[in-house]
Amino acid sequence: MKFGISMFPTEDAIRPAELAAAAEDRGFDSFWVPEHSHIPVSEATPGRDSGALPAMYYETMDPFVSLATAAQATEKILLGTSICLIIQRDPIQLAKEVASLDVLSGGRFQFGIGPGWNQPEIENHGTQFNKRVGVMRDRVAAMKKIWTEEKAEHHGKYVDFGPMYAWPKPTRKPHPPIHIAANLPQALKRLVDYGDGWMPMPGAGESEPLQHIPALRQKLRESGRDPDGFEISMYYCPDDDDYIRQLRDAGVDRAIFVLDPTPRDQALTQLDTLARGERAGNG
Repeated sequence: MKFGISMFPTEDAIRPAELAAAAEDRGFDSFWVPEHSHIPVSEATPGRDSGALPAMYYETMDPFVSLATAAQATEKILLGTSICLIIQRDPIQLAKEVASLDVLSGGRFQFGIGPGWNQPEIENHGTQFNKRVGVMRDRVAAMKKIWTEEKAEHHGKYVDFGPMYAWPKPTRKPHPPIHIAANLPQALKRLVDYGDGWMPMPGAGESEPLQHIPALRQKLRESGRDPDGFEISMYYCPDDDDYIRQLRDAGVDRAIFVLDPTPRDQALTQLDTLARGERAGNG
């Protein structure tokens, strides 16, 4: 099983480039950053000092800028979004950002996406909350055409454009892997239809991801896809040896640990703690 690191990059935290390089040096396979364009003032999120939502959500930097700096400081570690809020970005411009980062990193980009949870944030970007899953599907379909076709054209329900040229094309063919953050069982079709990987978080009861892995693999086989080519990356993975063993036994491909956005010395101490033993290797 592989191990990745994620952190909300903030102004006062260790720089993404330095953390990614340190993670690469310690044997972690991937470095991931999340996204929030802003946090609207609401009853649920009244401010970063309220305690309702950690301050890092309010303070996080742009993921593509952060990962671009990490790409320059590293050579082989994979670089991913965890997750990109695709609903909040123009798909034509986002396709160029993804392709550009993939080219500049030598094909190392991993495109983690999700429909988002913060209704006011999403609606500030012009999408009705209850339409966001359909919008995400249509935008992925449109971007795949931009990445893979010399003269791309798409006419969908939410994305519509005539013949166009757009470069660069991604280094990774046909495009960077698309890892979808979703809860099962309701999102199973979404994963099978247009995902290359699944990024769940630990849960309880019906939302516990491990119990849905057999059904996911069966649906992939029924659709003619190879389950072995579909990556499962547990996000917000607890630092718990027993749980790591459960993930490995269930066939999870990657555990992603989330570091606190702290200054350099504290962040590297956290990283060293996670890297002890064989955890950061591919065993």
